[in-house]
This record gives sequence, structure tokens and C-alpha cells, in this order.
Amino acid sequence: MPRNFKDWIDAYLEYTSASEAPDNFHRWTGIATIAGVLRRRVRFNMGTFRWFPNFFLCFVSPPGIVSKTTTVDIGMDLLRRVPKVRFGANITTWQALVTAFANAYEDFPSGPMSAITIVASELGNLVQPGDQSILTLLTELWDGRDNLLKATKKEGEELVTNPWVQLVACTTPSWIAHNLDTYFIGGGFASRTLFIYADHKRKLVAYPDAELPPEHTDLGNRLVADLEAIATLQGDYRLSDAARRWGAQWYDNHNAEDNPLRLDPRFGGYFARKQTHIHKTAMALAASRGNDLTIHGRDLRKATEWVTALERDMLETFGVMNREKITDQMASVLGVIRERGRITRGDLYRNFSDKLGYATFAECLNGLVQAGLATIAQEGTDITLTYRGQNVEKSIRATDRAG
Repeated sequence: MPRNFKDWIDAYLEYTSASEAPDNFHRWTGIATIAGVLRRRVRFNMGTFRWFPNFFLCFVSPPGIVSKTTTVDIGMDLLRRVPKVRFGANITTWQALVTAFANAYEDFPSGPMSAITIVASELGNLVQPGDQSILTLLTELWDGRDNLLKATKKEGEELVTNPWVQLVACTTPSWIAHNLDTYFIGGGFASRTLFIYADHKRKLVAYPDAELPPEHTDLGNRLVADLEAIATLQGDYRLSDAARRWGAQWYDNHNAEDNPLRLDPRFGGYFARKQTHIHKTAMALAASRGNDLTIHGRDLRKATEWVTALERDMLETFGVMNREKITDQMASVLGVIRERGRITRGDLYRNFSDKLGYATFAECLNGLVQAGLATIAQEGTDITLTYRGQNVEKSIRATDRAG
């Protein structure tokens, strides 16, 4: 089918030009929108396994900085206008999610599939703290398994053929830190997720309607028409000879270089899956440009550039998570100092030696001292912490009365 635009994502960036959100939010929303119409109709065959263009994208920003949901919905609203694209509920159980896959079953010339995109405006609505069953199921489905078998006591067995799932979620660093810390990182879900982080607007737009060009509605209609054309693609993507040579060299360098992510236990799984993320992204970029199921060198290089740029976002996301965690730990340490009034550092650490590494403990103490909540002093062979929080509280109350 003919296209309106030489590159769908370039046109989409023009379509979103009146938005305050930074470019990376719009780029990856565009990738998710294209993937949402490609679904399982296309793949990249690695011989013994296949990669499909499905993504787990998590848009992360502190509250009040970027309108995450509004930004994501620009692309998802276009996707909803494409016939036969199915969306899953953003508040559900894993059992209901499996049923949603079964209900999404369709038979295409390229083969049957059960494909859904889940848009979670708040990740906390989809993932309930303490219940990791949804994450476990999504983690299992990301790899593109051919069948999913659900077994229940009442309903017997339910077979889902060729499930395909995409997750586009929004959240804050604080929510991740307080609800998903241990399993989220160690359970495999995080390594399959690309984090898009923003802590500032790209520009201020008081009245977006005034900045929309007259042709904005027509531009949206033509974007949808091109999505319908992309939705007809089917078959195996292949690498051009130049792209294959470039990809082989990248793979050698990726595994040989002293990459700090390789040494960080939080990112070991992501490091191993980075090649997968790149080729999934390259399929979407190739589809953005045309109907030829060939990934050229420029597609693979751009995909690598975009995915690699997100590593800064990952470090920032998990760095904020760590700072949130330190804040909670500082409160626990302060509670013991407050209760005792005065305590040696050795006695204090014995209260936390089974919970905190010494470096984290020392960081907590430094933060409390810098905040004026405690003092630290050498007394003979001991180092003593003394609670000073009441002085801070008195000072605050005096300032309030003076105001």
C-alpha cells in the first residue's frame, strides 16, 4: 500500500510538536504505536528462536513535570483508530489477562495470533504491590512463546495461540522504589523493559491549541492511514548485508568492551538482552520508512543509538529509586537515634547490620548529620551519635510563629 510519509516517526514528531514533553517521550511512543499495528505479523528469525516487535515501555517522571499519560495517549489514540487492533484492560488479574488474549484471537494469512496492547496510565493500577503474578506472566510472554496454557480448577485448560503483548506504562521513580524494588529488578521484568525518563519539559506551552497548525487534523488522519498500511505487513524481516556486518561488529564490541552496565547486577539481564531490544526497535524503524521487510544499516544504527541513549534514563530511574530507598533507611536509622537520644556508632550499626551494608549505613548517617538531625563526635575510642532533631523542630516552630 502507498504511504503518505517517507518516515512515519518523523511525521509523528511533527504531529506532536505542540507538546511540552521531551523528544524521547514522543520517539518511543511512536515506536510503540508502530509496534501496535505490526503485532505478531512480522518477526526477525534467528534460526532457533524469533524476535517480535513488542515492547515493554515505562515512561518515568516525577509528579508534575511531564504529562506522561497525555503524551502517550497521543500515539495510542491514533493506534485505537486502526481496525482489528486490540487493547487490554489496564486494571486486571493475570487470569483475566489470559482470557483477554483468548478473546483477541484472530486468524490472518500470516497465521493466527492473540495480540493486545496494554496502556497503563498508572503502573500501580496494573501491578498491585505484593502481587507479582501480572509481572510474571508478562515476563513469560515478552519472549514470544507460541502457546500459553491456562489451567484452572473450574474452567479446565484454556489455550492461547501465538500470544503477543505490548505494555506501555507510566509511573514515578518514587512508586517504583516503594513498590517494585526487589522483584522488579531481580525477577527479569526490568531487563525486558525500556525506561524513558524525563525530569524537565522541552518547552512551555500554556495553550497547546494555539500552537497546533491548521493541518493538524489532516496530519492525524494521514498518520492513521499509514498505520493501516503498516498493519498489512507480514513475514520475516531480514538484514541487509551491510546491516549484518555492522551488527556482527557491534555484537563483538558489546561483549568485549568494559561496559559499566555489565558490572552492575541491576542491569546484567538488560545487558544480555540489549541486542534483542535493538533488533525489535530496528523492525519498527524499518516499518516506519516503508513496506520492504529489510532492516538496513541506518535502521540498525539508529535503533542502537536510541536504545543506548535510554541507558542514561535507566541509570537515572534506578538512581532516583536508590535515593528514595536511602531516604526510607535514613528514617529508620533516625528512629533508633531518637529513641536512644545518644548511641555509639557500633551499637547503632548492630541494629541494622542484617538490613544495610556498611556503605549505605554510613551514607544514612552523613545525610542525618548534614540535615542537622544528629551530631557525630569522637569520644575516646567511641564515635557517638546524638539526636538533635528536637532542635530542628523547635527552630521550625519558631520560624512559623515569627511568620
